[in-house]
Amino acid sequence: MALQLNQLTQFDDIVIQCHDNPDADALASGFALKLYLDKMGKEARFIYGGANPVSKSNLVLMMENLGIPAEHVTDLEKPQLLITVDCQYGESNVTHFEAENIAVIDHHQISGELPSMSEVRSSYGSCSTVMYELFLLEGLDINEDEKLATALYYGLMTDTGGFAEISHPADKDLRDLSKPNKADIVLFKNSNISREELIIAGDALKHAYYNDDRLYAMVEAKPCDPNILGLISDMLLEVDCAETCLVYSILPFGVKISVRSCVKEVKASELAGFLASGYGGGGGHLVKAGGLLKKELLEQGNIGYNSECIGRFLDERMHSYFDSSVIIHAGEQIEDLSEYDHYIKHELTVGYVKGMDLAPSGTMIMIRTLEGDVDVTIDEDLIIIIGVDGEIYPTNKKKFEAGYRYSDAEYIYPGDYSPKVTNTSTGDRISLLAYAGSCIAKGGSGIYAKKLDHRVKVFTRWDPDKYYLGVEGDYLAVRADDPSDIYVIAKDIFHKTYSKADIQE
Repeated sequence: MALQLNQLTQFDDIVIQCHDNPDADALASGFALKLYLDKMGKEARFIYGGANPVSKSNLVLMMENLGIPAEHVTDLEKPQLLITVDCQYGESNVTHFEAENIAVIDHHQISGELPSMSEVRSSYGSCSTVMYELFLLEGLDINEDEKLATALYYGLMTDTGGFAEISHPADKDLRDLSKPNKADIVLFKNSNISREELIIAGDALKHAYYNDDRLYAMVEAKPCDPNILGLISDMLLEVDCAETCLVYSILPFGVKISVRSCVKEVKASELAGFLASGYGGGGGHLVKAGGLLKKELLEQGNIGYNSECIGRFLDERMHSYFDSSVIIHAGEQIEDLSEYDHYIKHELTVGYVKGMDLAPSGTMIMIRTLEGDVDVTIDEDLIIIIGVDGEIYPTNKKKFEAGYRYSDAEYIYPGDYSPKVTNTSTGDRISLLAYAGSCIAKGGSGIYAKKLDHRVKVFTRWDPDKYYLGVEGDYLAVRADDPSDIYVIAKDIFHKTYSKADIQE
């Protein structure tokens, strides 16, 4: 795969197609691609099929205000190149048109064999983000065209439930770095709810169920736009006996969920992922998240696809979530090491960055990584480690020098997403890799670790307000030279990094 936009310019007769009944993300993605091809001197049509043209008020306004030339068509003369955006050629929600060549740009799960010209990033929250990244690869700034920036921002916003379901750092970059027309965003957003949808929200709130033992609320809403689920969730969480909540809607293709949390012991993104695990996917951030449980997977699991079965299944999963997790606050308890084995770190080359190279002492920074956003304060003691899989974690100089030695070798980053640092006061962004050097892990006193057979949430000493999740198969680790320093190591990283001390010696 790894499509680059300039590959598309070898063709002259080009048609861009999004899925039938397009949403804001589909319209924004197709619009972005058309603007790129126009800039390259290629006149491309932007079309969509289906029974009806766009009629939803916010989408009509979006098309009118931003000048999105999406045409509703029922037939198409065979083009030299057909590019599907926010969908994949041959899917059931994409009207089939013949073409000499096919290309695909999408963010959904791969549903079949892809053509050679494809860029599908299934971990992204929107196709708008895929287009944003493809523009960056071409050296193009979306903010040079305010209508483009507005379209992509709104596409991401609507496809992630008002940004509630964002998890990938690329989505966060589009959200934070684009410069949309705020008046247009407010207009589109405030034209998004019909009177019928308002009735759906009110009816759902009247029938909410509250679990007084685990302090959560949940309710089913009639089929509606995902943004309405978010609206219901926001209101439900304001009830004084609910610390977390789940709102869901049973749709023809799956169960859409919206999750909220107002306590640090429950990350909404993690709860959404737990609820959807094995049946779909979920994500978001600390307080707002969402996801989808696919109908075919639920039916394969003999769950039953009706209101009673889905409600019971989700309530059981909510019970399981709260009953299966152990919470650990590092520094507040000492682990019984008789249950742990002693491990020594392999001599691996990893990366490090000195905090003072990034900003002056006392500066609060946010490190954007695939695992999430990590907040730390810079001082002379801060060292940021970049691990074997690109994972990021802070440490202090004493522990760093005890566990690593410096190397003159050039540092090569092993991950896919280049971690960024943001100065939270100024908003300035710095590539962490620009300041990274190489170091070699040495055995040292090692760690004590045990394999988990249950879920663990660890609030580390570095970030006591956010927990790191360990699941079955991961490892709970305690530094041998500091038993109050407790953390989680993912199983894949653990096996690459450590060996039992008695084997090593």
